[in-house]
Amino acid sequence: MVTSTDLAGYRWNAAAPTCAHAYLWPAVRRILANGVAEGRAKRVFDLGCGNGAIARSLTTEGWEVAGVDPSQEGVAYARASGLDLRVGSAYDDLAGEFGRWPFVLCLEVVEHVYYPHRLARTLLELCEPRALAIVSTPYHGYWKNLALSLVPGAWDRHHHPLSDHGHIKFWSERTLRALLLQAGFAGVCFSRLGRIPALAKSMIAVAEN
Repeated sequence: MVTSTDLAGYRWNAAAPTCAHAYLWPAVRRILANGVAEGRAKRVFDLGCGNGAIARSLTTEGWEVAGVDPSQEGVAYARASGLDLRVGSAYDDLAGEFGRWPFVLCLEVVEHVYYPHRLARTLLELCEPRALAIVSTPYHGYWKNLALSLVPGAWDRHHHPLSDHGHIKFWSERTLRALLLQAGFAGVCFSRLGRIPALAKSMIAVAEN
């Protein structure tokens, strides 16, 4: 029988950062620093905080951090390290509970959700005026998709369909930009992370409301 716990999301079994941390954290840190230089406060909401790896890095640099994740295991690891993160999801009234923020993170989450438009609306609701929403997801583009098609078995490994709570949406810059603009963000810019740009592991979108 499938239980509500089974449906709650990704199951974490460690407090350590994932392999994506190595290329996500420097980019996030740079974007946040630029945003602070433009006058925004050092306050950030982490939507889909996982086990709190990014939140821990931010806290050590003096940021006020709040966040939620549907994974009870992930939040337990985060709270064990002293972070005030909670169980929740993009489908909750997060702005009503936590207020609005100058920065909202959503890292490697949008590829996992059934209702991406609701996620994007929640991001906008959490943003105060002139806030930045920082959204990352695995990159998909023509040359990378072509390269995957030329390597036997690469698509199976890339999609990892045997993984519970794995990726169910596969985003390009065009489709992720459309999602954020349709939600009401005023503008979106992109950068690519990991490997050369044409074969990037992830892309990161910065959307301003």
